[in-house]
Amino acid sequence: MAGHAKGKQMNTATDLNTDQARPSLGSLADALVMMVDDESVLIEITQAFLEDAGYRRFISTTDSTEAIALLLRERPHVLLLDLNMPKMSGFDILAQMQSDKVLKHIPVIVMTSADAAQTKLKALELGAMDFLSKPVDPSELTLRLRNNLAAKAYVDRVTYYDVLTGLHNRVMFIDHLDWALRQSTRYGRSGAVLHINIDRFKQINDALGPALGDELLMRVAKRLEKCIRSNDTLAQIGDDRESPSVSRLGSDEFAVLLTQVDKVESTVMVAKRLLDTMTAPFELAGRDLYATCSIGIAVFPPDGMDRNLLLQNATVALHHAKQRGGNAYCFHSGELNDRSVRYLNLHGELRKAIDRNEFLLFYQPKLDTRTKRLVGAEALLRWKHPERGMVSPMEFIPLAEDTGLIVPIGAWVLAEACRQAKAWQSAGLDATKIAINISGRQFREVDFVQSIRDTLRRAAIDSKHVQIELTESMLMDRADESVALLHQLRALGLKLSIDDFGTGYSSLSYLGQFPIDELKIDRSFLGAIDSKTGDGGAPIVVAIIALAHSLGLSVVAEGVETEAQWAFLRDRGCDQCQGYLFGKPVPAAEFARLLAPAGKRADATIK
Repeated sequence: MAGHAKGKQMNTATDLNTDQARPSLGSLADALVMMVDDESVLIEITQAFLEDAGYRRFISTTDSTEAIALLLRERPHVLLLDLNMPKMSGFDILAQMQSDKVLKHIPVIVMTSADAAQTKLKALELGAMDFLSKPVDPSELTLRLRNNLAAKAYVDRVTYYDVLTGLHNRVMFIDHLDWALRQSTRYGRSGAVLHINIDRFKQINDALGPALGDELLMRVAKRLEKCIRSNDTLAQIGDDRESPSVSRLGSDEFAVLLTQVDKVESTVMVAKRLLDTMTAPFELAGRDLYATCSIGIAVFPPDGMDRNLLLQNATVALHHAKQRGGNAYCFHSGELNDRSVRYLNLHGELRKAIDRNEFLLFYQPKLDTRTKRLVGAEALLRWKHPERGMVSPMEFIPLAEDTGLIVPIGAWVLAEACRQAKAWQSAGLDATKIAINISGRQFREVDFVQSIRDTLRRAAIDSKHVQIELTESMLMDRADESVALLHQLRALGLKLSIDDFGTGYSSLSYLGQFPIDELKIDRSFLGAIDSKTGDGGAPIVVAIIALAHSLGLSVVAEGVETEAQWAFLRDRGCDQCQGYLFGKPVPAAEFARLLAPAGKRADATIK
């Protein structure tokens, strides 16, 4: 009798006519037992024994030549194997199983009438775990089966599950992915890999410590798993027999494998549900902690049928989701792949840019809003690539942030801006305050304040001529620590400014604690000012101006491009402006013409 044993149908949780992923062994009664024996009657008797003992899943074959294919397809938890069979012996099957990285881990109980020690020794050498003598005693069969399955359950727990979260680990995920790709090839199914990463986890882990970091990972794992297993989610992506699960790939990386995805909307629904489930705060150590995630999605077959390529594409998509600011999902596409290649190439070139002196600073004038007189400048980083020409800051600044290169680059910017300001002063040109942008990574460096002190000393410049610009989101990340750092910077005599104000999540209570001098209104609010009436953006802009002045701070509007915007800001009491209306960022030599001594300059204002 070839194929499955006849007799009473087993109540299985799988379709025995299709490939299956590695089955998860819950209760021992759920174990998938496979038997290979050329005696069909013995198979039927054994199946009946197991049913009476409570086992519900059983597959078999009397054709030993089919055994390996059936093993690969069904992935049983244990194999009952006869040794003496025509065409292909049990020894041959054991030998082939040992050469396969998956099959060699399936425990084998040899069932044989041979009592010779040599026979048993040979079977053990080929990987057999236990023996049963024919005719098989039912009690001994169930006992040995239980013991072997219990041992396998323990080994599987260690091998295929993450110790911290209890989720499937990377090994199990890869195994399931390989199975899903075979299913896709065989039955024309589509699926998707969702690569999930916790936003800002390193900063959270550094701030709270590894113990609370681990606690957050466990909470996130539970929340993601609960989301994936909800009934309305499963209804959109398949049935319970192939329900998705969350795996932990490592550190703060998780993954979800979706199979039988009939339309992209199903994947979108799951991705949105995963993002939504992270919106509620996590209570850790008596505080509410918000931790969002980013998701990269690769769909198969379109994005690849090779496991490594698919995971690579999902990772590329994840990177672009993070570039959007996190708390987002992104699908992979050919365009994203091309961008990822350019990203890698640019990364290598960016590392060499400092040594090759390819960076330079441009300076954009800051003016008194009422008089249009020059009162300062903002130093802006530019990269002149030897082959590509000027590379957009929108392209290389995020790359520098992601890779950590922003720290040495930022140090160069600080040093060069201070050097240039001192050079202008030494040349007898009008002194002006230089505003320098500081990145979040720079700001969190342990020696940041000391590095600024050293830079000012080397440039021999008075700190009153230097202004540091930091974004509000940067400051609110570990706000208490930010307050302390700002006080240290203020002690050096530096002027401090919050850039892009209104786009982050400042707390008014902290805003009052920050020892700052200036708020910069983000350019996005100016774009809303109607060019005809001049009042489209009034509520936000006027509110920021009033807030700043109530705190004794000056206000700068950046991105001013029209006369209507300038007039609106002037009439509402904005202190300073900068933007293309007054001047684009220009190289140092060109900007120096604006700093000529008053007697030699044609006009003291910029028109």
